[in-house]
Amino acid sequence: MKFELKTENEYYSKSISQFLGTVFIFTLIIILSDVALKLGVISRNYKIEYNCRLLSVEKSKPHFKKLSRLSNLKSKQQIWEYCREVMK
Repeated sequence: MKFELKTENEYYSKSISQFLGTVFIFTLIIILSDVALKLGVISRNYKIEYNCRLLSVEKSKPHFKKLSRLSNLKSKQQIWEYCREVMK
C-alpha cells in the first residue's frame, strides 16, 4: 500500500500567484485608463487650439459651433475671449 502526504505549500503558492496576477491586472487597467484619459484631455486641448487658430483666420459659423461644443461656451464673445486666452 502506497501512502502519499500532500503539503499545503502548493495551495499557498497557487493562491499567492493568483492574488499577484489579479493585482497586476488591476494595476495595468488603472494605468491604461489613466493614460487614455490624459490622451483625451491632450486631444481636446489640441482641437481647441487648432479651431481657435482657424477662427482667427476665417471667421465662419462652423468654427464657432465646433468651439462651442468643445469649450461649452455659448456666445461668440465668450468664445473670442477664450481663444485669446488659449492663443497667449
